[in-house]
Amino acid sequence: MTKIGDLRAMTTDQLSEELLKLKKEQFNLRFQTATGQMEKTHRVNEVRKTIARISTLLREKRAAA
Repeated sequence: MTKIGDLRAMTTDQLSEELLKLKKEQFNLRFQTATGQMEKTHRVNEVRKTIARISTLLREKRAAA
């Protein structure tokens, strides 16, 4: 799980890259769930919440600029 302090230290570009990576992971997790191959069910919620954290930080940084 990514800590908020670690996310705040990242630049806008790094946050955007991390967001893209997590959205791809979320997509893959949805397919695993649909096909019944899901092993780490808690990972879905972790990814979803981290995406929300990053989106919020990006919005804050863009508003401050």
